[in-house]
Amino acid sequence: MHTITSRRRLFASLGGAAATIGLVGREAAAAQAYSAATRGLPPLKITNVKVILTNPPVTSAGTISSMGRLVIVKVETSEAGLFGLGCASFVFRPGAVASIIEQQLKPFVMGRDPDMVEDLYKAMNVSALWRTGPVDNYAVSGVDMALWDIKAKRANMPLYQLFGGKTRSAVQVYGDAAGRDGVEMAENVNKAMAKGYRHIRLNYYAQSAPESPAVAGMPGPKPPPDGMASGSAAIIDPDEWGREIPKIWEYVRQKCGDKIELMQHLHGQLPPVITIGIAKRLEPFRPYFLEDPFYPEDIGYMKNLRQQTTVPIAIGEKFVSDHEYVGLVTERLIDFIRVHIPAIGGLTKARKLTTLCEWFAVRTAWHAPGDLSPVGHAANAHMDLAAPNFGIQEGAVIHGDQIREVFPGTPVIREGFLYLNEAPGLGIDINEKAAARYPCALEGGNFGPRRSVNGSIIGN
Repeated sequence: MHTITSRRRLFASLGGAAATIGLVGREAAAAQAYSAATRGLPPLKITNVKVILTNPPVTSAGTISSMGRLVIVKVETSEAGLFGLGCASFVFRPGAVASIIEQQLKPFVMGRDPDMVEDLYKAMNVSALWRTGPVDNYAVSGVDMALWDIKAKRANMPLYQLFGGKTRSAVQVYGDAAGRDGVEMAENVNKAMAKGYRHIRLNYYAQSAPESPAVAGMPGPKPPPDGMASGSAAIIDPDEWGREIPKIWEYVRQKCGDKIELMQHLHGQLPPVITIGIAKRLEPFRPYFLEDPFYPEDIGYMKNLRQQTTVPIAIGEKFVSDHEYVGLVTERLIDFIRVHIPAIGGLTKARKLTTLCEWFAVRTAWHAPGDLSPVGHAANAHMDLAAPNFGIQEGAVIHGDQIREVFPGTPVIREGFLYLNEAPGLGIDINEKAAARYPCALEGGNFGPRRSVNGSIIGN
């Protein structure tokens, strides 16, 4: 009996040793496979994650950028000189985003393999238990975007090549025109057309409505800090918007013709029933799309809007969660998705969303305002070049000598089209010394409150 037990122990120990040898063998085989897949390049490690805060002017005249408190993430690796950049610019909460990156995400990803983009993206998203909040999404986006930049640089190709290659040679962008009436709007549309834009967004710049007894004495917007835009009128009359916007469209079409494509931006700030009424009255003027008709909390009205108008719908600039946009896509309630890529969590999420939209004939129109850094603009453009369901791109704000000094490789716009360089990765760099000359304030940054004439707070 003792002999049999001893034999069993011997066989068990041999089996354990064999298992260990097998594990080592598998690890060696995996290392060999990795080496072959990366053409013999050594394994990488993340060695540092830096946050760079800057607010360079957007024009050579020194005008501070619209909401330009930029948060840039720089992920450094164990390979000398190899790093990636990402955009995490949340203008209203830059300090909160920077804190999460430095105190939570940096120690979480240090020492990890930056090639494992998908795994790191998923791990970062579940690391705080609760997810899909805008601050966390922006922080994750900064790291995620930098990882894609690293991967494409290591492959020695522009990022769009990793996304499947070009489906177009340049990215069509839309310009902007603003006005308080038809005459002013038509003048600015003609100016945008003279710059080569074939698609132009109309922005109704209503003067602040007279203060009513409902608003008297109520708190209003405070002066913004440097780098923050002052925004629209402090008091608006939604009924005035419903009356004036269709009149403006009629005048602009008469003066500018029918060949130019026009869009209307509403920011979701009107009562839904007024927005639906505007859409119906704009139909004869053939809008390219109606932009952001509702706030995220009002998207239940999308079915009502779809049933009552043929005007194409673009929405998404305030979305942060899958639950806000997936149903709109799969139920075919929208025509263009225009989420802010850093707000939904970065390029990894945006790539999945692009594919979902393709299946349901929804085109992309990524959000790209002044608070998106040149790094973010470049990321949008790489997505646009590779997406078969690309629609149009916001982004006519990319300009200025100081911006290009801080961000060498910033995309350029010519005759209404955006062009990338062909450098590996995102094709953009950051001059940290130049960035330091344009510090951004972290305090403040609260939006509004703006009010309707009846006293109710409205958003933007």
